[in-house]
Amino acid sequence: MAKNILIVDDAAFMRMMIKDILTKNGYNVVGEAENGAKALEKYNELKPDLVLMDITMPEVDGIAALKNIKGADAGAKVIMCSAMGQQAMVIESIQAGAKDFIVKPFQPDRVLEAVKKVVG
Repeated sequence: MAKNILIVDDAAFMRMMIKDILTKNGYNVVGEAENGAKALEKYNELKPDLVLMDITMPEVDGIAALKNIKGADAGAKVIMCSAMGQQAMVIESIQAGAKDFIVKPFQPDRVLEAVKKVVG
């Protein structure tokens, strides 16, 4: 069965790119959100198998949203994405419960490798 994925990024272009990579490889993109506040709403509504989430976003950033989602569902699977491959952010994401970290610009193989590793 196809895995359901929620994509969270403030850039519509990035959401479209990720969605394209995932759908071409048999994954089901069930929703999109443009900030961390919407991400939590969508997560609770859709209960996806996986969330791909940008770190730098307006209103509620990805790390705060990750903590909120993990608070609502300890079993949530989240992969963080960021253009800034800063060690501190990677470490903070992992400590907050992220399963993996992908650096932008996205390499389709790296996105798929991370998704497969987390949800199969």
